Amino acid sequence: MRVTVRIISVLLILAILAACAAPVAAPTGAPAAGGEKTVLRALFMQQAGYQQSDIEAITQEFETQNPDVDIQLDFVAYEALHDKIITSAASGAGGYDVVLMDCIWPAEFASAEFILDVTDRISEDMKADIWPGALEAVQWQGRLYGMPWLNDVLYLYYNRAMLEQAGFTEPPKTWSELREMGMAAKDQGLVEYPFIEYFQQEEGLTIAFAYYLFAFGGSFFDDEGKPTFNSPEGLAALNFMVSGLQDGLINPASLESTYEEVRRTFSQGGSLFSVNWAYQLNLANDPAESQIAGDAIVTLMPGEQETSATINGGMGLAIMRASQNPDKAWEYIQYLSSKDVQKRYAQNALPIWKSLFDDPALLEAQPAVAQEQDFVNVSKQQYAFLRNRPIVPYYSETSEIIAREVQAALTGAKTPEQALADAEGEVLKVREQYMQ
Repeated sequence: MRVTVRIISVLLILAILAACAAPVAAPTGAPAAGGEKTVLRALFMQQAGYQQSDIEAITQEFETQNPDVDIQLDFVAYEALHDKIITSAASGAGGYDVVLMDCIWPAEFASAEFILDVTDRISEDMKADIWPGALEAVQWQGRLYGMPWLNDVLYLYYNRAMLEQAGFTEPPKTWSELREMGMAAKDQGLVEYPFIEYFQQEEGLTIAFAYYLFAFGGSFFDDEGKPTFNSPEGLAALNFMVSGLQDGLINPASLESTYEEVRRTFSQGGSLFSVNWAYQLNLANDPAESQIAGDAIVTLMPGEQETSATINGGMGLAIMRASQNPDKAWEYIQYLSSKDVQKRYAQNALPIWKSLFDDPALLEAQPAVAQEQDFVNVSKQQYAFLRNRPIVPYYSETSEIIAREVQAALTGAKTPEQALADAEGEVLKVREQYMQ
């Protein structure tokens, strides 16, 4: 078994702690006292999309339909979720049965043998009806290690009133058009910085580089796992980001902005364009939260060499390898991700199922602003261009390197050429360590 150095270190520490800890109670999946019920433990996060109350309600429905099962739910912050899953893996039979995992973790967890291969549990009909990008996110080496569940992607937002003042009636379809429109608004004095971005040196910056890279026709890795982002396409993407800061298209505050800061700047009328997740649509059109309510419009992410490119921000459900009752765990996962459940809770998160996007009930379940802007149809078009961040077991290390080197280029500490070359070299070192 090959695992990253980071995982090995964490597991060694957890093994020592487990050896010193008090004995664990009845193992997960074992019948409760009296043999009346099968107990399953499930780990979720306190999250956007499906709320804790939603998950509790859906779980209660499942328990009502399956009186022989008792689901014990745990909720943690996103920042604690990854390591909580690793702790569960170290606990063996005393850990969780079902876990919620970010779309950037399946390769890491599958290669470390933390989660079960569920390829044979997902039918061909199911695969055909799930958005391809969402399904790809739970794959590793041609096998499936989870069920897509929580959908989210990035969208382009624009201030309709300001765009019309600048002389344009349609949003940009390419990043070049966005630059043209933004600079026109800037030249007319409508806004100082037309575009607010998430360029803080963390995961959001890796995501930003990813959608530019894909839009300009690039990729992160080839089929053999060798880095390919240090390419003409990668350089074009990074040059767009750098030049945007240099010529005043992109707000310099982007270097320290998070998605919430992006939303607030856009909602205050401080930018013509922004990129954000689905949650911004309602808040940017809420008069209590926004100064541009009614003019904050959601649209497709621009392309350049490609028609469009957005990044998967979804999450999937997996069965822990140590679960003593994987069949019951899978039944629970199937219920959580079922079409009926996802349709009923579509106001909080759009479903993974393509066929539901043509269901009138799904449209009627949307908030008023989403109905006004035909958000379901916009999403249906955008999901066709859903792309994933690198699906490699050493993604965390790769992301840290990309964010560090890209920001070095953005701040002028390095040329874009040097930043990409250095990032390639560092990623190759990580890959070599993993391959040993």
